[in-house]
Parts: sequence; C-alpha cells; structure tokens
Amino acid sequence: MIVTGEASGDLHGARVVRALLQHSPDLQICGMGGPELAAAGVEILFDATRVSVVGVFEVFAHLADICRAQRLLRQRLASHRPDLLLLIDLPDFNLLLASKAKKLGIPVFYYIAPQVWAWRSGRVKTIAARVDQLAVILPFEEEFFRRHGLSARYVGHPLLDSVRATLSEAQFRAAHNIPAGSDLVGLLPGSRRREVSALLPVFLETAHLLQSRSLNPLVFCIPRAATISREELAEAGLREGDPKLDGLDIRLVDDDRYALMAACRAVVAASGTVTLELAILGVPMVVVYKLSPLSYYLGRMLVRLDHFSLVNLIADQRAVPELLQEEVEPAALAQALSELLVAGEGRERVLAALATVRARLGEPGASQRVAEMVLALLARDAVAVAAEESDLPAGDEPVLLPIGPELDLHTFSAREVKSLIPDYLQECLAREIFEVRIIHGKGRGDLRRSVHALLARSPLVASYRLAEPQSGGWGATVVRLRVE
Repeated sequence: MIVTGEASGDLHGARVVRALLQHSPDLQICGMGGPELAAAGVEILFDATRVSVVGVFEVFAHLADICRAQRLLRQRLASHRPDLLLLIDLPDFNLLLASKAKKLGIPVFYYIAPQVWAWRSGRVKTIAARVDQLAVILPFEEEFFRRHGLSARYVGHPLLDSVRATLSEAQFRAAHNIPAGSDLVGLLPGSRRREVSALLPVFLETAHLLQSRSLNPLVFCIPRAATISREELAEAGLREGDPKLDGLDIRLVDDDRYALMAACRAVVAASGTVTLELAILGVPMVVVYKLSPLSYYLGRMLVRLDHFSLVNLIADQRAVPELLQEEVEPAALAQALSELLVAGEGRERVLAALATVRARLGEPGASQRVAEMVLALLARDAVAVAAEESDLPAGDEPVLLPIGPELDLHTFSAREVKSLIPDYLQECLAREIFEVRIIHGKGRGDLRRSVHALLARSPLVASYRLAEPQSGGWGATVVRLRVE
C-alpha cells in the first residue's frame, strides 16, 4: 500500500511505483493518491486532493474527509494485510496510519520524511517507534535521523529525475506566441486551493506595478497545477474580461510546465517543492509564504529556522529573497522582482547561489534507489517470516545477498554485515565486478569503521576510499577488487 497527499508526492510516488514494477511486474499496489499514481497502475482507494491542506487551522475545514480517508485505509490494512506500507510526506496523517500498520506487523517505509528538524522535533521519537526505514531527500537529513537512532539513507532529490525543460526558450515563445523583446515573469501561486486564493490576487497586483516600472514589455505566465481548476483560478481573480487585468499580458499554460519556468527571467512562487524545481532550472525567484493568522501565530512558536524556503535551507544562506506573511504585499514583491529582472550584481549572485543548491542535491536516480530499498525491505521481511515458519534458531536467519556494483548496508544488522561483506566481495569477483560501492552512511562513523576494518583484512581488496561528496554525498566507500 502507498499513501501520499500533495501533487508532488503523487508524482514522486508514481515514479517509485514504475521503478518497483520494472523490478517486480507482479506487485499489486493500492493506496491514496492522485492522477499520477492512478496512471502508474495503483488502485486508488481515496482521492488525495481531498486531504491536501496546509496550516493547523485549515485542517478543520477538511476534517471529515481526513477522518474518512484514515478510516478507509485502516480497514484496508486490516482486511488485506499488505506486505509493506510505503508512506510519502503527509506526516500527521501518515504517522497515524503507521501506528496501525505496526500493530498489524506490517513493515513501514517512509519516503520524503517529516521535517522534524524544522518544527515539532519531538515527533522523531514517534517516527523511530513506527517506521522501519527512511529514505530522505535533503542532504542534511540523513545525519539528523541517524543521530536519533533511525535507519535513514539520503537518496538524492527525486526532482532531479524529472525537472528538465522539454522546449528551448525560443521554442516555448513560438509555441505560445510570446513576442520577441519581452521579458517573461512567472506567477506561481501554489497547488492548493487556499494558497491560490490568498496569493494570486497579490501576484496580479504585483504584475501591474512591475509592468508600470519596466522598460521592456512583460508577459506574465501562470502554469496551472493539476490540482487547481480554471474555475478556481477565476474565483481568485484570473477571470477573462475582468477590467482589473486590463493592460496585462497574462498566459495561463496547462502544459510545458518546466519549459515555461526555464524561459522565465524571474519568478514569484509560493514556498514549496516548486522552489527546488526553479533552482534546478537555474531561474531567479522570490519566495513567499502566507498562512491564516492563527496558523502563522502557532507556527512562530514551534518553528526555529533562519529561513523558510527549501532553497535557502539547502544553501544555508539567503540565496533568494523570502517574504513572509504581512511582507507579502505588491510593493515589496515588485521591488524584489525588479532587482532580479535587470542584469547586475544582485541577479548574478542569485544565479551563483542556485548553482550551488543544484550541486548539493546530488545525482539523479532517487526513485530507483527508493525502489531498491523497498524491495530489499520486502525481501528481508519475507526471509524473517520464512525463518519463523521453519523454526530456525534465533540468529540463524538467512541473509539475502544482493549482487551488483552497489551494496546498501542500511537494510542489514551489524551482525549480518560481518558475514555479508566477505560473501558479497567473493560473489562480485565471481561475476567479474571489480569495482563496487558500499553505502554505510555518515552518522557517527561506527558502521564505516567496521566496514573499513573488514576491507583492510580482506585478501580480495586491492584498495578502498571514501566516495567523493559530489558523487552522492550519503556516505559510501568505493572498493577496487584484486584482478588475478
């Protein structure tokens, strides 16, 4: 069973599902998601858009749907007993569901972990009690969770698998009849209804101010999120023929999302996953975040961070301008965007910082790594069940030996590692695999030291070294085997 909430989780989950089915075509997968998971072959038990909300008090408006979804999924866990529960983001909902799975003895795998490093850090104990394995997508998360005793692996960011412009800027302009000599400005008010209703009116007023100050004609592009209908955009102010839009050249685009972003000279965006998409594409941005007053007041008491946007958190500096709550008003947005539209030191500084963020996100392949981890956990659980049914003495359970150029030790106990590595190296030699990568994570270094001690004593090893940070950054050793 797979469970996710937002549009981004639906997309990332679908990529994992496709990778899983490539390895194991007979897998049957059900859960909660949206159109992407449905297209990937998942049996959708509940539509995720009905529970996707942000803010403590905004939850109450959707409480009936949230309770209905939780009840339905719990019943399915109990009646059909899946071999594994794969959770993606949606922390409060998913941790509650994880509790039911653990009581039923169902292994729990969490992809895109709750951001407990940002707020409500006490939840890390709940995660440790209810989750068997974590796959994390931000560079600093693996060490944080491993420090708290969880089995966690940094898999790189899934956006690296999907974010690429399908059209050049010239092709995009031609496809949408955008005149030469104009500057494209992106207006990205979010993928949730409440975000759009709160931010789009402010963005449209900002567009008027920008147009009045700009020496070049401006074209404002809005990529419509799949979760937002044209009717909802109209209710938020994007209504054809509305005199408030007079003088603005606004294009609402349903496709070519990444081509649109890449073609923009600057963008104003709601805080969230989209800011990392823009960073990967190297597009200067202003990031905004606006909640209901009550949610914001409560958040201020719980959150202890210097920055709120993912881009600035990964950069560990104010790489792009951020505007929060009352700061989100047209004059301030227009000023920040104006500085990004013109060539100069400010724009170049932002572009350089975005390149650093892109490098820190690692390499593509996150979905494939997650699928391999999920299958390894499924295999370990199957072995444990088989051992239990065959009455093997404690400690004598067989260890499945994964053969390939990469060995992830996060799925094995310390006792298993001691016997696993020699067998693994021997089998690799037999298959003429002469260079392998052993992933042990950073953490406190205990596992790494154990691995290195085993490698130092092995007559099969010609040399070994720590992997370069830019080749993945999650803590690994590259091993060269002796060729006779």
